[in-house]
Amino acid sequence: MASWLFFVAALVVSMVVVGGATRLTESGLSITEWKPVTGALPPLSHAQWMEEFHKYQQIPEYRQINRGMSLDDFKFIFFWEWSHRLLGRLIGVAFALPLLWFAIRRAIPKGYGPRLLALLALGGLQGAIGWWMVASGLVDRTDVSHYRLAVHLVTALLITAGLVWTALDLLDLSRAPRTRPARLTPFAMATALILLIQLIWGAYVAGLNAGYVASDWPLMQGRFIPDGIAWHGSLWATVSSDPYLIHFFHRWWAWVTAAMLILLARRAKRSGHRKASVALQALVGTQIVLGISTVMSGIALPLAVAHQGVGALVVVATTWAAHSIGRDKGKWA
Repeated sequence: MASWLFFVAALVVSMVVVGGATRLTESGLSITEWKPVTGALPPLSHAQWMEEFHKYQQIPEYRQINRGMSLDDFKFIFFWEWSHRLLGRLIGVAFALPLLWFAIRRAIPKGYGPRLLALLALGGLQGAIGWWMVASGLVDRTDVSHYRLAVHLVTALLITAGLVWTALDLLDLSRAPRTRPARLTPFAMATALILLIQLIWGAYVAGLNAGYVASDWPLMQGRFIPDGIAWHGSLWATVSSDPYLIHFFHRWWAWVTAAMLILLARRAKRSGHRKASVALQALVGTQIVLGISTVMSGIALPLAVAHQGVGALVVVATTWAAHSIGRDKGKWA
């Protein structure tokens, strides 16, 4: 069962990568309806393509930004959004059908059924969240709400962490039948919360195109605190809605996050789990380099997509390291 969950987690990471490409290519609003079943098939005739294109032409994004777009250009953005939704459907099938099979065979270990059902429900909720996000950009906006985008991304990463943690518990159980599930230690929880803040503001950066406000590093526009920060009525609204401040916060909170993740990796190593420690530290270093390179490249698509993909892998490695120190024999961090 552990291999199955690791496989589904890999699919979810792939989903995050495709979702990043969908956002960066401004493709997310190309499909204006939510059809969980019939929407699995793309348009198969010229008439069907024209029907989908006509629906897209009714929304603000087309009227205000993409007016005059050709059908071929529409097919390009449609492909990304359709691929993203199709992968979501495949993930649902890849999780639900084996889960049903294991349940029928009574192969699910005691105590793990509710956890697996919770992950299934969270996956179903994620589909609804995805449509909730898309719907925010179909009427009065030319883009989706960055708040809803953050909820969508964080939910995907929470599902990934839940899958990996459960897989690791099951792997331990297969090796030693009396093994108890790992515990989330206070230090691991604190580290996860700091990482969560970074992930949320990363989603804000993507949702508001805040990465484009500066292409230099470590300064922004030649200054430590960039020009252009505007007050949005309250502290929360400014910190979460101003592109300049969001970019500034995301690039510097990254160092707080990196420090905590490295400390977590060292605790994992002291617990005897060197592989988890090495994986986490290597991914943190890679992510920092990718983040800087993405900014200095002017948000080059391959680098930006890689940055989001490695971010998902950082979540996987963080889960691994947190699980490692949580299962250490009697030595809770």
